[in-house]
Amino acid sequence: MPGIMRLQSLRHELAHPRTSVQLCLLGIIAGVTSALLIVLFRLGIEWTQTTGLALLSRFELSDTLAWIILPIAAAVLILIIAFFTGFKHYRLGIPFVIHRVKKHYGHIPWRTTVNQFFGGMLALAGGFVVGREGPSVHLGAAGSSLFGQTLRLPQNSIRTLAGCGIAAGISASFNTPLAAVIFVMEVVLREYKIHIFVPVMLSAACGSVITRIVFGEGNELAYFSFSSFSQWVYLYLIVFGCLLGVLATLFNHTLMTVMTAFRRVSMVWRLLLASLITAIGGALLPESLGANFEDVNALFSQNPEALLVLTILLMKFVLATCAIGLGIPGGIIGPVMVIGMLAGAFLLIPVSHWLPREDFTSSFALLGIAGMLTAVLHAPLAALVAVMELSYRPEIILPAILVIVPAYVTATQFLGNRSIFIQQLDFQKLPYAITSIREALEKTGVQAAMETDFKLFYDAPEEALQKFLADSPTQLVIQQSKFELDLKYAWVHYDVSLSQHAHPISYQTMTGMSSQATLAEVYEQLNSARSGAVYIYDDNPSTITGVITWNRLQSFLQRAQF
Repeated sequence: MPGIMRLQSLRHELAHPRTSVQLCLLGIIAGVTSALLIVLFRLGIEWTQTTGLALLSRFELSDTLAWIILPIAAAVLILIIAFFTGFKHYRLGIPFVIHRVKKHYGHIPWRTTVNQFFGGMLALAGGFVVGREGPSVHLGAAGSSLFGQTLRLPQNSIRTLAGCGIAAGISASFNTPLAAVIFVMEVVLREYKIHIFVPVMLSAACGSVITRIVFGEGNELAYFSFSSFSQWVYLYLIVFGCLLGVLATLFNHTLMTVMTAFRRVSMVWRLLLASLITAIGGALLPESLGANFEDVNALFSQNPEALLVLTILLMKFVLATCAIGLGIPGGIIGPVMVIGMLAGAFLLIPVSHWLPREDFTSSFALLGIAGMLTAVLHAPLAALVAVMELSYRPEIILPAILVIVPAYVTATQFLGNRSIFIQQLDFQKLPYAITSIREALEKTGVQAAMETDFKLFYDAPEEALQKFLADSPTQLVIQQSKFELDLKYAWVHYDVSLSQHAHPISYQTMTGMSSQATLAEVYEQLNSARSGAVYIYDDNPSTITGVITWNRLQSFLQRAQF
């Protein structure tokens, strides 16, 4: 009993849109849970790829033939998993998570999570040009929101926990806690609220700590140096950013073209086609497989010819758009970053003759990441922070800004490019936009607004109700009546209408709502009549615990807006 009371107290506190110790502790728990899930995912990728290559080596196959077989085998296994979990549960990745966070309070179906975990692991191990951040976001949101659902927490807090899980997932995947926080606020939630910001930060910190314990302290791009530029190079960086904006727009357009062209093709044939294209690309140019930063660094260390860099860039471009566009379960950010690195190195060539002999390839590769991420995702601040954290080079901030701004303006204003996630959401017909009123009310749970001081009558005669209202006109009065096998509740109050035939007392039947609901659901229920009330229940719909009237809801709406 004391445990139940403490849980009820926790739920009541979390229903308020404010920073609290309880919410921060839950953010930490969600962060640890999601980070451990991502660590397991990353270890699974390494084990799957190592095991697959070792198995193929027993047949004394060449490396080229092995990289041809791996994508096809991975696609077949992905299809088998999708078959057993249900093909209708194959909506995965960041766009799907944005939809679930915006429209379903972050609830992620468990079957899609199974598809994402094993499918993403096989796709990354199989050499497809996809990133691990898509599965990381999906798994992080699923792990933390499932924790909130198990405790039956208010929906507004489950959404916050989903944001915490996403931040922990990205942080655990790339060791970038600040970029993870900015990504959640700028891309997923698309708002900055302090009561959400604090637990999300704690969760991201937990993800970073856990990934450092398991995988070490190093940052993903720490081996990339960044050299200072002469002042005149800043002028070229503006042109450099514009060119990246064009490339990003071309990437988004090509990806959506592939998705649209194969819309009616069966998922089986789409995945097999993606694996065949990847296998051919791997046979022709093994360096074009995967979206691994270390492979790009190894390429740069060999001082490759410009033609080779351009060839790998084009091949990565084709393989990434085909893999993602045809439905391979992986992320888009990893390929975009790798393409940005290669594009940055290639676009260094026009000015390399006027630069000192010092190697600027790494510097322009990092700036290429910043420009591509900005123009593809429409997340300039997240891109800036990500590059700074990944490289651990704060001196990159000013040059990166000079690249990010023209890349963003070129892509959006001159070329009409939209965020790739928004385009994917529109293509999949997944709603994500909500009204300002609903957005304001969704932040407050019904337990924070319900009135618990009410007088409950059981099929009382009208005379008794009139007498009670006359003695206590401000008291909330509820009438309970038995209707067949169900209990019905009605709000009893004086009829203040000016109708000539008005009855002294009005009985307004109330609809029951779970204590997990938010004020947005109450608004949808009462908005058409702009009057009445709803009653709140915990586990049993027949047991009333509180009441929210239209007037009460209006006061909270005004408070939320102002």
